[in-house]
Amino acid sequence: MQAMGRLLLVRHGQASFGADDYDRLSELGHRQCRRLGDYLRQRHWAFEAVLTGTLRRHRQSWDTIAQGLGSTQAALALPGLDEYDSLAVISTVHPQPLARPANDDEYRHHFRLLREGLRLWMDAQAQPKGMPTYRAFVDGVAAALDLVRERYQGDVLMVSSGGPISTAVGLLLSTPPQVTIDLNMRIRNSAVTELMFNPKRHTLVTYNTLPHLDGPDWQDWITHA
Repeated sequence: MQAMGRLLLVRHGQASFGADDYDRLSELGHRQCRRLGDYLRQRHWAFEAVLTGTLRRHRQSWDTIAQGLGSTQAALALPGLDEYDSLAVISTVHPQPLARPANDDEYRHHFRLLREGLRLWMDAQAQPKGMPTYRAFVDGVAAALDLVRERYQGDVLMVSSGGPISTAVGLLLSTPPQVTIDLNMRIRNSAVTELMFNPKRHTLVTYNTLPHLDGPDWQDWITHA
C-alpha cells in the first residue's frame, strides 16, 4: 500500500481590503495566522516542506503561522500559487474605477462584478489586463500540485489565496466554472483545506475549515475578505 502524505492548503489571513495596498495582512490577519500556528503546534504538525505564492500577504501569513508553530523553516515561493488581480478582472465588466466600498450594498456590488468578470475570464470571453489566460492560471496551480506529488511524501503546507485554492479543489472534483467561483467566494481567511496525496493523485479530505477558530473566544475573528 502506498504511503499517503497530507497537504494543507491555507488561505492567507485577512488582508487590507479597501485600503490603497490590499497585499498586506491586517492586524486581525496576523492574529488569525498566529492562532493557526498555535493550533498546528499543539497537534504536533511538522512539515516536510512549506510552499507559498510570491505575494506579500502569502509570505506574511507563513511568517506569522511559523511564529505560532515555533518553526524557522524557509518556504519555497511559487508564482503558480499567486492570486488573480481582482481589479483587473472587474475592469473587464466595469471599465470605470470603482469607489472604495463603504457599505454592504457597495460590497455586494463589488463582488457581483467580480463574479461576472471571473466568469468571462474563465470562459475565455475576456482577458484582464496584465493577467495570464485562465488556462495558464489553472496550469500554474496544477503544476504546484504536481510538484507536491512528485517531490514529497510527508506533510506539506501550502499558503496561497482563494483563487488558487478553489481552483485546486475544482481540478480534483472536475467542477464547472460557476461552482469554482462559488467555492472561491466562500473561502475564509486562514481557512484550511486538507488533501491526501500519493505519487499518482490528490484526494480531497476537507474544505474551508477553521478548527483553530472553533470556540467563542474566536468567533469574531472569522472573515472572508
